[in-house]
Amino acid sequence: MSVDLVTVESGVVTTIRLNNPPLNLISLDVTKALAAALASVERDKDVRAVILAGTGDRAFCAGSDVKEFPSLSGRVAVGKLTDENAAYNQLAALPLPTIAAIEGDALGGGLELALCCDLRVASATAVLGLPEVRLGVMPGSGGTQRLPRLIGLARAKELILLGEIIDADTALRFGLVNRVATQGHAESMARNLAETLATRGPVAIREAKRVLNTTLDGSLEAGQVEELEASERVFSSEDMLEGATAFVEKRPARFRNR
Repeated sequence: MSVDLVTVESGVVTTIRLNNPPLNLISLDVTKALAAALASVERDKDVRAVILAGTGDRAFCAGSDVKEFPSLSGRVAVGKLTDENAAYNQLAALPLPTIAAIEGDALGGGLELALCCDLRVASATAVLGLPEVRLGVMPGSGGTQRLPRLIGLARAKELILLGEIIDADTALRFGLVNRVATQGHAESMARNLAETLATRGPVAIREAKRVLNTTLDGSLEAGQVEELEASERVFSSEDMLEGATAFVEKRPARFRNR
């Protein structure tokens, strides 16, 4: 396995880049490299926001490496999807805010990967979809679960059962992406958003993301309990005091993530 299949460009805004051009396909080795990259980012206490991008402008990620499929017949869960789901869940569980910068194709496992991010920015020429049924398979790395939670069951069935591929404007209308950038500028728009996120209170961001992710399928009352408990933790932080002081003093806050 080459560690260069996924690269990490460290900083307050860190970029994790799939580096398997031209299509940045998800192979068994890419999955392992992605898991290692995510673990290294989570250990870095200086990171405030993460961008997930692909190498080149042809594809963010065009899905799985189909050449591996024949060797996985009858054991796809053990041979591929268990590790893939673990890596994707690792991304979804990252306490930092994450943004997928979609330049070019985001198809199959590539779109499933983007669904694990908090926000998605797509180039105007990007195409998105879960076309697995065209190959006689189905989404197996969270697509049937994350997509309906994001855009609703009816829209998700339309995309998954028909295997339709949609353009960026349609994805924006469906709520699948948050922003559409001009061609070639998805990553720069994602960086602008990430730099804004990096100025926000990191303790508050972490708690808000956790509550949003863990309470959606529960009752309103249970969610409010979680929200109040999270607010208690936020109001006990040094960052809260710094934010309030900075507001009164009319200056930018200098958050320290504690």
